[in-house]
Amino acid sequence: MLERKEIAYEKTVLIGIVTRNQDEEKLNEFLDELEFLTYTAGGEVVKRFTQRMDMPHSKTFIGTGKMEEVRAYVEEHEIGTVVFDDELSPAQLRNIERTLKAKIIDRTNLILDIFAQRAQTSYARTQVELAQYQYLLPRLTGLWTHLERQRGGIGMRGPGETEIETDRRIVRDRISLLKKKLQTIDKQMATQRGNRGKLVRVALVGYTNVGKSTLMNVIAKSEVFAENKLFATLDTTVRKVVIGNLPFLLSDTVGFIRKLPTQLVESFKSTLDEVREADLLLHVVDISHPQFEDHIDSVNRILGEIDCTEKPTIMVFNKIDAYQHETIEEDDLTTEKTKAHYTLDEWKQTWMSKIGDNALFISAINKENIDEFRKRVYKEVRDIHVTRFPYNNFLYPEIAEE
Repeated sequence: MLERKEIAYEKTVLIGIVTRNQDEEKLNEFLDELEFLTYTAGGEVVKRFTQRMDMPHSKTFIGTGKMEEVRAYVEEHEIGTVVFDDELSPAQLRNIERTLKAKIIDRTNLILDIFAQRAQTSYARTQVELAQYQYLLPRLTGLWTHLERQRGGIGMRGPGETEIETDRRIVRDRISLLKKKLQTIDKQMATQRGNRGKLVRVALVGYTNVGKSTLMNVIAKSEVFAENKLFATLDTTVRKVVIGNLPFLLSDTVGFIRKLPTQLVESFKSTLDEVREADLLLHVVDISHPQFEDHIDSVNRILGEIDCTEKPTIMVFNKIDAYQHETIEEDDLTTEKTKAHYTLDEWKQTWMSKIGDNALFISAINKENIDEFRKRVYKEVRDIHVTRFPYNNFLYPEIAEE
């Protein structure tokens, strides 16, 4: 991977479509997320284009008329980058680029680009590079011509910035080499995990930007990088934590996201070994986000892909300090109450009540309810530890409730 360069924010437009499977409300959610992704990658969104279609156009993703509207806007406002909310086929990419004469990025390429920025360790950089090459391989014909312009910025980090390799065999050889390199590192990491002894392992999981790293810094008194951007943490961090007199290992893993590129799921499955081998999962949720229930579903879906849905799990609803609900005036008889109007207490009476004491409500940044959180984690870790080592359970008494 090449050394990254600081770039100015690029003027960017977003494009998405309303289909039979994605209504306007859902599209707006995805475009909000796409705008945050674009900002994280170094772009400034100046306009969104949407269109209602039964399904994406096979050649240009959007219709001819809408494409002409986008082309006129891009030309008039000197837009350098156009980001599509869904993955584009190689043919669509070539056709759109030929029409718009701008840099064309889809959601998959955008996420890969952010991962390329965030990867710090050799392991993470290798994983990202592998995912990039796997994404680029079927797009060689169009992309190499496109990349000859040698532009920097969003979507241009990694393989495309070097001398252009037009030979597919060279790229396939590179993919094969990277896979072998990952296998070697996987063996080393498996040995490291084996050398950690029999300490109970706890893993933080959750959607991206829900506050996992902030929570880890509070619990472990460490300095894991935390920032209000997507995928602030990419490399798995493991810390030894002691609550009361009970030690355990706590790992902070990469955040999940909807429409996560297949290439990344495959490349990062080994990173998720920390989740697979954990004894307890702390599923952190940003309850202040309007779509937090969708985020929970997305995380659970990926946990299902790596066979981790049956693990003991505590739901940690974070950012209660930022939670705001909509209100209805007393004399308003027309507005129907929705989930957006629920107070935190009302949320606790919904499906959350079925979770019982496995649902915690905290603010990691303000350290609100952190003592309650520590006690709950201690209790769960102690139960696991006592089951594993029944002969020394007297060393770890239960923490008395206040």
